[in-house]
Amino acid sequence: MRAGVALLVLACTAVLAAQAPRQVSLVVHNGTVVTMDGARRVIENGAVAVDGTDIVAVDTDDAIRKQFRGAETLDAGGQVIMPGLVNTHTHAPMVLFRGLADDLALQEWLNKYIFPAEAKLVSPEFVRVGTRLAVLEMIESGTTTFVDMYYFEEEIAKETKAAGLRGVLGQTVIQFPVADAKTAADGLARAEAFITQFKGDPLITPAVAPHAIDTLEGPTLKAARELSKKHAVPMLIHLAETRDEIQTARERFSTSPVAYLESLGVLGPGVLAAHGVWVNDADIAVLKSRGVGVSHNPESNMKLASGTAPVTGYLRAGVALGLGTDGAASNNDLDMFEAMRTASLLAKLQTVDPSVVPAATALDMATMGGARALGMEKQIGSLEPRKRADLIVVSMRSARQTPLYDPMSHLVYVTRGDDVLDTIVNGKVLMKDRKVLTLDADAVLKDARAMAVKVRAAVK
Repeated sequence: MRAGVALLVLACTAVLAAQAPRQVSLVVHNGTVVTMDGARRVIENGAVAVDGTDIVAVDTDDAIRKQFRGAETLDAGGQVIMPGLVNTHTHAPMVLFRGLADDLALQEWLNKYIFPAEAKLVSPEFVRVGTRLAVLEMIESGTTTFVDMYYFEEEIAKETKAAGLRGVLGQTVIQFPVADAKTAADGLARAEAFITQFKGDPLITPAVAPHAIDTLEGPTLKAARELSKKHAVPMLIHLAETRDEIQTARERFSTSPVAYLESLGVLGPGVLAAHGVWVNDADIAVLKSRGVGVSHNPESNMKLASGTAPVTGYLRAGVALGLGTDGAASNNDLDMFEAMRTASLLAKLQTVDPSVVPAATALDMATMGGARALGMEKQIGSLEPRKRADLIVVSMRSARQTPLYDPMSHLVYVTRGDDVLDTIVNGKVLMKDRKVLTLDADAVLKDARAMAVKVRAAVK
């Protein structure tokens, strides 16, 4: 008899345990969830359950409450819960050159102002101060993954990791002497050391970043690609950004920049090309066939009058197309919501067709599109179980966001970076209710202002 009672008690206990909500590390609830999954589901009164670094469930608030109990909870307060934004092209420390030289063509801007300023100023400390300012701005505006090309990239990686942001970071290789390498061979050696140092890191994906075809010789471009293949890491490169680059390719190689890289054998999966403005249909076909990702940087291209990338051509061909801000020296901010809006409106103006690059497409470019361009679509870019828990909560409370009929429309055509309330990367809350938790914002701004005094003195 006693044995029977004991078995009944055990059975009831097992049933109750099975029905009890599962303990997870974080639940973000009470929001409109814009998933950006394959069906582009929008879940009203939805929630996201996170355990450790991963999303474990995305569903209605009621369903999540029944299944999960969070050690920590974030109440989205009826706002939008969405994937973190993926910025596919930056030069993070160049925030310290923000507004230094405006209203100039790219080559004049680079050769008369930026390159000379970098020669005088760039150092590990400059890079650390600039990176802290950049990652603060990105956390505050909803970017959870960014792609970078600069010097002393190991310092950028350390500061990015300390702030909790995700980065695909490329050590720049360039033919002439720069702050961290006197020769291209030195740059390649630094790139390999950087890759070795950070390979396998949960937040940092190291990469090699040959600058461009007009600042590097063919053998160096080949060596950079071989290095990326050797370590199975990305290769980042500026490509077909300006008419001048097209002219250079024609004069030196009798072909287009894309065709030149193809002739060198450096195009392929894992290559991310920034800008891709001056390309034709044949070039687009090559990029698609080789599995090259492209970063569209509409604001920088407009400001420098570099041209307008054929976004509709890329999308029609099925090229993996992401969005980037470029460095804040040529944008002049790192706000991906502005990049989305600009990308959509510019494409409509370029094609004289208001239907192209609708809000859902622009939002895709800033989330899953960027993930695809990086070959990281299985890890980031949408809110789905088993993906990394990179998500943001965006306020829809302001006058300019009222009334709200379509969340995707508002996210692209209305929202700004400072509407972001909460930023979560790899399951860790980096910003809660507009307060950044992983950086001392006052100290970051103080250091940046002190460095700006040195910048101003150096460029007089």
